[in-house]
Amino acid sequence: MSMDKLTVGVVYGGKSGEHEVSLQTAFAVTNAFDYEKYELVPFYISKQGTWKKGSVMRAPFAQIEDLKLEQAAGGTQEALNALFARLYGGEDALDVMFPLLHGTFGEDGTIQGMFEMADMPYVGAGVLASAGGMDKVVMKKLFAQAGIDQCAFTYFNATQWKQTEHDMILQVEEQLGYPCFIKPANLGSSVGISKARNRDELKTAVEFALRYDTKVVIEEFVEAREVEVSVLGNDEPMASVPGEIVSSGEYYDYAAKYIDGQSQMLIPAPLDSEAADRIREAALQAFRAIEGNGISRADFFIRKSDGALLINEVNTMPGFTPYSMYPLLWRETGVSYAELLDRMIDLALERYNRKQALNYENGVQA
Repeated sequence: MSMDKLTVGVVYGGKSGEHEVSLQTAFAVTNAFDYEKYELVPFYISKQGTWKKGSVMRAPFAQIEDLKLEQAAGGTQEALNALFARLYGGEDALDVMFPLLHGTFGEDGTIQGMFEMADMPYVGAGVLASAGGMDKVVMKKLFAQAGIDQCAFTYFNATQWKQTEHDMILQVEEQLGYPCFIKPANLGSSVGISKARNRDELKTAVEFALRYDTKVVIEEFVEAREVEVSVLGNDEPMASVPGEIVSSGEYYDYAAKYIDGQSQMLIPAPLDSEAADRIREAALQAFRAIEGNGISRADFFIRKSDGALLINEVNTMPGFTPYSMYPLLWRETGVSYAELLDRMIDLALERYNRKQALNYENGVQA
């Protein structure tokens, strides 16, 4: 490996419903890196969970299919040996891992825990923030504890639904009413989400959501503008200008995000300076509420009836596709794509070095 370049392991694909989205993100990111400054080593995780490690990239991949590393020799064992090389003093140890994995096993704290065990610096949120940011119910509880206003919601798991379906339905109808939104508690990119206008649609939507997770969260419908803010940093995070989503569909679903390209992104959002500052501060508050690190995107509703600001969620692994809000908001704020990648890697190394200075002994003072 080159001595004057940082060696970055780029991990993408994964065992989740967002495998294809991850490939789009990885394709965009690997095409944006400065190959004079970094050596990139690609790691592809198949939908079945097997790993493949490619050789050092000399140039960006020509097409998305190339990301699947069909020509790579070896499999999961070789890939994991490279990942854990720091633990046994391997000469080819990577400097930092850059996970570009969306959804289950990618942004839920599981692979972050793996990086921690491998003593490997990594880009993005840590184990706690990743897990809390992935589980919408836990996230909402953290927001509530931090005093951040949000939509009314309820939740239950698959066992509760199976045993007390009628009671769960009555709970939704009494607390939230129709229409309402049904979501898997642990999934992103709007996968598995439905809008229910009556009891029959609610039943169908819950069954659909339970195909993706063992727990569902149900939220009240709010007629609102959708505004997003990108956050970047560790202990002193910065917030980008807000941007507004005007969805091509009835709501901002998977197709509107990644497929049709018809949703409009208004960057910056048409807000007065006071409202924009209020949303940026709320985004930083949400970032701190989940113990964020590196990056996140905070999504808000501005209720049309009274202008109230309600947080929807934070995303600790926002997309970097051509349609993605995260890098576009920073570009408008004055941070280019390439600068953003540099900063994210710097933040990963900063956090790692800070943790290295901690004492993991028995705590007895000398």
